Amino acid sequence: MELEKALAMQVKHIIIEPYRLGNETASWIKMGNFLHKASVVSGVISLSTGYFQKDLFSFPLAAASFLTAGVYAVSWASDPCCKYQLETNIGRIQGLSLQDMTSASKVMLVRRDDSRRKYLQNIVSISAILLCAYKVYSVYYS
Repeated sequence: MELEKALAMQVKHIIIEPYRLGNETASWIKMGNFLHKASVVSGVISLSTGYFQKDLFSFPLAAASFLTAGVYAVSWASDPCCKYQLETNIGRIQGLSLQDMTSASKVMLVRRDDSRRKYLQNIVSISAILLCAYKVYSVYYS
Protein backbone atom coordinates (compact mmCIF):
# COMPACT_ATOMS: atom_id res chain seq x y z
CA MET A 1 0.00 0.00 0.00
CA GLU A 2 2.83 2.40 0.81
CA LEU A 3 4.50 1.64 -2.52
CA GLU A 4 1.33 2.54 -4.40
CA LYS A 5 1.08 5.81 -2.47
CA ALA A 6 4.72 6.66 -3.20
CA LEU A 7 4.25 5.89 -6.89
CA ALA A 8 1.09 8.01 -7.01
CA MET A 9 2.86 10.91 -5.25
CA GLN A 10 5.69 10.67 -7.82
CA VAL A 11 8.46 10.88 -5.24
CA LYS A 12 12.03 11.08 -6.55
CA HIS A 13 13.45 8.08 -4.63
CA ILE A 14 11.70 4.96 -3.38
CA ILE A 15 13.37 2.36 -1.20
CA ILE A 16 11.58 -0.99 -0.99
CA GLU A 17 12.64 -3.09 2.00
CA PRO A 18 10.61 -6.30 1.92
CA TYR A 19 12.66 -8.64 -0.26
CA ARG A 20 9.72 -10.22 -2.06
CA LEU A 21 8.03 -6.93 -2.99
CA GLY A 22 11.35 -5.40 -4.02
CA ASN A 23 12.23 -8.43 -6.13
CA GLU A 24 8.83 -8.40 -7.88
CA THR A 25 9.08 -4.68 -8.56
CA ALA A 26 12.63 -5.03 -9.89
CA SER A 27 11.55 -7.89 -12.18
CA TRP A 28 8.63 -5.82 -13.49
CA ILE A 29 10.89 -2.86 -14.27
CA LYS A 30 13.51 -5.09 -15.90
CA MET A 31 10.86 -6.67 -18.13
CA GLY A 32 9.65 -3.24 -19.24
CA ASN A 33 13.23 -2.18 -19.97
CA PHE A 34 13.78 -5.37 -21.98
CA LEU A 35 10.67 -4.76 -24.09
CA HIS A 36 11.72 -1.17 -24.73
CA LYS A 37 15.26 -2.13 -25.74
CA ALA A 38 14.07 -5.03 -27.89
CA SER A 39 11.70 -2.70 -29.72
CA VAL A 40 14.33 -0.03 -30.36
CA VAL A 41 17.15 -2.41 -31.32
CA SER A 42 15.02 -4.53 -33.65
CA GLY A 43 13.57 -1.38 -35.21
CA VAL A 44 16.99 0.18 -35.82
CA ILE A 45 18.34 -3.06 -37.31
CA SER A 46 15.22 -3.36 -39.46
CA LEU A 47 15.66 0.18 -40.76
CA SER A 48 19.35 -0.33 -41.49
CA THR A 49 18.86 -3.69 -43.22
CA GLY A 50 15.90 -2.30 -45.12
CA TYR A 51 18.07 0.52 -46.36
CA PHE A 52 20.55 -2.00 -47.77
CA GLN A 53 17.78 -4.05 -49.43
CA LYS A 54 18.01 -7.01 -47.05
CA ASP A 55 14.26 -7.56 -46.83
CA LEU A 56 14.60 -11.09 -45.47
CA PHE A 57 15.82 -9.58 -42.19
CA SER A 58 14.02 -6.26 -42.34
CA PHE A 59 10.41 -7.50 -42.33
CA PRO A 60 10.57 -9.84 -39.30
CA LEU A 61 12.58 -7.32 -37.31
CA ALA A 62 10.07 -4.57 -38.08
CA ALA A 63 7.26 -6.86 -36.97
CA ALA A 64 9.14 -7.70 -33.76
CA SER A 65 9.77 -4.02 -33.10
CA PHE A 66 6.13 -3.14 -33.67
CA LEU A 67 4.84 -6.01 -31.51
CA THR A 68 7.17 -5.32 -28.60
CA ALA A 69 6.34 -1.61 -28.74
CA GLY A 70 2.66 -2.56 -28.70
CA VAL A 71 3.05 -4.87 -25.72
CA TYR A 72 5.02 -2.16 -23.91
CA ALA A 73 2.35 0.44 -24.67
CA VAL A 74 -0.50 -1.79 -23.51
CA SER A 75 1.14 -3.35 -20.45
CA TRP A 76 3.74 -0.92 -19.13
CA ALA A 77 3.15 2.61 -20.38
CA SER A 78 0.17 3.24 -18.09
CA ASP A 79 1.85 1.74 -15.02
CA PRO A 80 3.35 4.38 -12.70
CA CYS A 81 6.27 2.01 -12.08
CA CYS A 82 7.52 2.58 -15.64
CA LYS A 83 8.66 6.06 -14.61
CA TYR A 84 11.20 4.51 -12.23
CA GLN A 85 14.53 2.81 -12.85
CA LEU A 86 16.50 0.56 -10.53
CA GLU A 87 19.44 2.20 -8.81
CA THR A 88 22.21 -0.30 -8.26
CA ASN A 89 24.86 2.13 -7.02
CA ILE A 90 23.75 3.21 -3.55
CA GLY A 91 26.60 5.73 -3.39
CA ARG A 92 24.97 7.82 -6.12
CA ILE A 93 22.04 8.75 -3.95
CA GLN A 94 23.23 11.40 -1.54
CA GLY A 95 21.26 12.82 1.35
CA LEU A 96 19.03 9.82 2.02
CA SER A 97 18.85 8.49 5.55
CA LEU A 98 19.68 4.86 4.84
CA GLN A 99 20.84 4.10 8.38
CA ASP A 100 17.21 3.58 9.48
CA MET A 101 16.76 0.65 7.12
CA THR A 102 16.46 -2.72 8.83
CA SER A 103 16.88 -4.98 5.81
CA ALA A 104 20.20 -5.58 4.08
CA SER A 105 18.47 -6.38 0.79
CA LYS A 106 16.62 -3.32 -0.37
CA VAL A 107 15.61 -2.18 -3.83
CA MET A 108 16.14 1.47 -4.67
CA LEU A 109 14.08 3.16 -7.38
CA VAL A 110 14.81 6.55 -8.92
CA ARG A 111 12.19 8.48 -10.84
CA ARG A 112 13.35 9.44 -14.33
CA ASP A 113 11.67 11.25 -17.19
CA ASP A 114 11.07 8.64 -19.89
CA SER A 115 9.20 10.75 -22.45
CA ARG A 116 12.19 10.96 -24.84
CA ARG A 117 12.72 7.24 -24.50
CA LYS A 118 9.09 6.52 -25.42
CA TYR A 119 9.21 8.93 -28.36
CA LEU A 120 12.34 7.22 -29.66
CA GLN A 121 10.76 3.79 -29.31
CA ASN A 122 7.57 4.80 -31.10
CA ILE A 123 9.33 6.68 -33.90
CA VAL A 124 11.74 3.82 -34.60
CA SER A 125 9.02 1.17 -34.50
CA ILE A 126 6.59 3.07 -36.71
CA SER A 127 9.37 4.02 -39.14
CA ALA A 128 10.41 0.39 -39.52
CA ILE A 129 6.83 -0.71 -40.21
CA LEU A 130 6.27 2.15 -42.66
CA LEU A 131 9.47 1.32 -44.55
CA CYS A 132 8.38 -2.31 -44.89
CA ALA A 133 4.87 -1.28 -45.94
CA TYR A 134 6.35 1.03 -48.57
CA LYS A 135 8.53 -1.79 -49.90
CA VAL A 136 5.56 -4.15 -50.16
CA TYR A 137 3.52 -1.42 -51.84
CA SER A 138 6.29 -0.65 -54.33
CA VAL A 139 6.65 -4.34 -55.26
CA TYR A 140 2.95 -4.82 -55.95
CA TYR A 141 2.11 -1.44 -57.49
CA SER A 142 5.19 -0.49 -59.49
